[in-house]
Amino acid sequence: MRLAAATKNEGKTRELRAMFADCADGNGNAYELLSMGDLGIDADVVEDADTFEGNALKKAEAVMRLCGEITIADDSGLCVEALGGAPGVYSARYSGAGATDSRNNEMLLKHMEHQTNRNAKFVCVIAVVFPDGGSATVRGELRGQIAYGVSGTGGFGYDALFYLPQYGKTAAEIPQDLKNRISHRGQAVAALKEYLARLGMV
Repeated sequence: MRLAAATKNEGKTRELRAMFADCADGNGNAYELLSMGDLGIDADVVEDADTFEGNALKKAEAVMRLCGEITIADDSGLCVEALGGAPGVYSARYSGAGATDSRNNEMLLKHMEHQTNRNAKFVCVIAVVFPDGGSATVRGELRGQIAYGVSGTGGFGYDALFYLPQYGKTAAEIPQDLKNRISHRGQAVAALKEYLARLGMV
């Protein structure tokens, strides 16, 4: 079964493929997760909604119209208590035009310099859009704390700053298979699989 993923982010694509590796449709056919690159789609979707749900749906709908496949899209971000939930939906572009993971992390550390409340959560919303017009969204969250410096080389985004007290490590230091199970994206994918199962598609 083909499933399009509305993303150009290779880190997300790798994680999604790993999470769907054990999935098959009702006929026993494995899921084939296709990125925008696989589909030859180079469109840029402006993520101007003020919620994760709104952005995820907008991306999924836009790519579905271009490829005609069942399409999923996620919008995810980091919400920091001391910053009033920022960077939130602006996580990927937190440091402004030309934002990179490194610059975003530097900006976050700067804004957290004098903050004692380090509580934060990663949020992931996945939208699925069907060619017949149907759609749904699911949500996953992972709670942790903002570290005082980057640590670890795995993952991407803010992973190296996101400290998990229960493991004593950042999200960039834990094994990838563990991250896939506990992460906000892993939880959202699990919820999506449950939804697809109710439709008889898993």
